[in-house]
Amino acid sequence: MVVASVLNKKFFSSVEYSCALAVCVGLILFAAADWKLTPTFHPFGLVLVFLSICADAVLPNGQERVFKLGASRLEVTFYTNFFTLICMTLTTYLSGDLVGILVHAARDHQLALYMSVYTFIAYIAISCHMTVVKKFGGVAAVVLATARKGMTLILSFILFPKAFSWYYIFGAILVLGGLLIASLFKIHIKKDHVRKLQDHEGRIDPEEGDMLMENISDDNRQKEIS
Repeated sequence: MVVASVLNKKFFSSVEYSCALAVCVGLILFAAADWKLTPTFHPFGLVLVFLSICADAVLPNGQERVFKLGASRLEVTFYTNFFTLICMTLTTYLSGDLVGILVHAARDHQLALYMSVYTFIAYIAISCHMTVVKKFGGVAAVVLATARKGMTLILSFILFPKAFSWYYIFGAILVLGGLLIASLFKIHIKKDHVRKLQDHEGRIDPEEGDMLMENISDDNRQKEIS
């Protein structure tokens, strides 16, 4: 949200900041529980996780900025993946992983099939992500990605049971609660805005109000919140 305020000149309410903080604290509790039960973290890995979080904050908001400048979804998708391909090819080649996986895939055709299927699914996921960024903004995309990570953690506990810790319970409550309150808050703002439009115009039905809300810019919506 801070990055969105700087790059895209957006404003957010205290409720939205509180929900975002709750989600972040919940994810930190998940990591703290893993640290407590299986303290095998490497400092370099923690640095990489921190850099990944920073990139997750900057990239969607940067993509939203490019969309506002007139770029199409295909253009943003192509150039994002093109530069990612260059960076990953370089780093994996230097580490030796690129040559190793290519040799292994040449020997194991099933692995090559899995890699092809994963690439296809990843393209669909990236296209959906770009659509969310273009229609709803970078912050919504980050929240959605965070929700996906939280659901992945919960699903991992269901499929692969781990040692119990109350940190997991409190973390799940904060993550799911923060996402739920944020969604309910946005629904309330939308209904309140439509009701004000109905009172002002006197002739807007609910369906027309929903269509009109889709055409209202994020900046005007945030000004109404504040």
